[in-house]
Amino acid sequence: MSIQRHDTQARMSRAVIHNGTAWLCGQVAGPEARNGDIKEQTESMLARVDALLKEINSSREQMLSATIYLADGADFAAMNEVWDSWVPEGHAPARTCVVAPMPARELRVEITITALVDA
Repeated sequence: MSIQRHDTQARMSRAVIHNGTAWLCGQVAGPEARNGDIKEQTESMLARVDALLKEINSSREQMLSATIYLADGADFAAMNEVWDSWVPEGHAPARTCVVAPMPARELRVEITITALVDA
């Protein structure tokens, strides 16, 4: 039962894989979208999730759970518009959404994902 750490740095790994399950570190909007509105930041953040899932041999269809952190609860509906179009029909993960402080002032949304990976 080995643990695989993907892109490990001093404080975290971008993903940790054990027994066919992956835990992704928090994903936020890329630098190009950090000053954008909640929809732009959510689109950028989810594109980064897609890229990381692909790197670890997983996909949206294999998501088990998602925790979404919003800087402002007023952004809930607009974030959900982007989320709803991103999640494949019939593959919605268990999900939690909370309001929480962000690690940087310009960030409006962050997400953590747990997903299965292909062997």
